Amino acid sequence: MDNRKFILSLKNGNEEAFKKAYLSYYDKLISIAKRFDFTVLTPQDFIQETFLRLYNKRELLNEDVLFDKQLFTICKNIIINHVNRENKVIQLDSLRFEFEEEDTDTTVFEERKEKLYNFINQLPEQQQKIFTLHKLENLSYKEIAELTDLSEKTIANHIYLASKFIRKKIEDH
Repeated sequence: MDNRKFILSLKNGNEEAFKKAYLSYYDKLISIAKRFDFTVLTPQDFIQETFLRLYNKRELLNEDVLFDKQLFTICKNIIINHVNRENKVIQLDSLRFEFEEEDTDTTVFEERKEKLYNFINQLPEQQQKIFTLHKLENLSYKEIAELTDLSEKTIANHIYLASKFIRKKIEDH
């Protein structure tokens, strides 16, 4: 089966084509995923998510691009997003630890957190949603764009405006 026919059969939801993709590429994807050092998820988790995303986004496949390149790109993006998210969490945890070491009085932290959420709640609904997805749930612009059907440029603009608003509110208090 040539690349174009194979991709078209995937796009049409052909189970045999998915089975063939899974069996043909599982080992290759595992060897890619094993190159990364994960603290929470296993390489198998990433492969599972890769094939899940392949299935859920199959209509976005391009018949003019080699299937393996598209599949490897999906896997690579999932891994990179996770590694970036994991690094943010580690940085946040170490910052939180340093903060708690310096000031064991958590009421200051809680007051600041409450003010921040109050400022976020003052944002227009769309900005609030996008800011929360990006800053608090660590989703990328691309992931938010997929969830909201907005362009990445629009997402970036909402985050910029929301950040500017919150910074101004913090400066005023």
